Amino acid sequence: MTPAPPPREPGSYRIALVCLGNICRSPMADVVLASRVAGAGLDDRVEVVSAGTGTWHVGEAMDRRAAALLTAQGYDASRHRARSVVASWLQEQDLVLAMDHDNLRELRALGDADPARVRLFRDFDPAEPGGVVPDPFFGGEDGFRAVLDMVERTCDALVAAVDAALA
Repeated sequence: MTPAPPPREPGSYRIALVCLGNICRSPMADVVLASRVAGAGLDDRVEVVSAGTGTWHVGEAMDRRAAALLTAQGYDASRHRARSVVASWLQEQDLVLAMDHDNLRELRALGDADPARVRLFRDFDPAEPGGVVPDPFFGGEDGFRAVLDMVERTCDALVAAVDAALA
């Protein structure tokens, strides 16, 4: 299991998930991770947010295909509204997790990024650590399903790592 860094503040943990537009990958991960955190009884100590490195979708709902898939799988995708990354997250969040290498590069360009805290989301994936979450936006339903499979598996491992970091 990939370890999570210790919390910046004892007893609480903040995680930011980042993709390009904050309408597909990072909001899917946000919804799934928040659900897994609640299921583990950690929702009073773990905060999950998501954002995009781009600004063109700010204020928009999640991509309809992503939302439909999440809803069909029993998740609540209705509350999401896209937003852009806040540079201060590099110092405030316990983990800032990028969906791909371009997102990671853009995050690290924002300022002094601790490599233990600003990483790839799939660094926590037990099946393919360090892999990227491909952008399903221009593809079909299969791409969204593949992303959800990666996200669910990675979120399970991430919750275990965060729980251990909080212990």
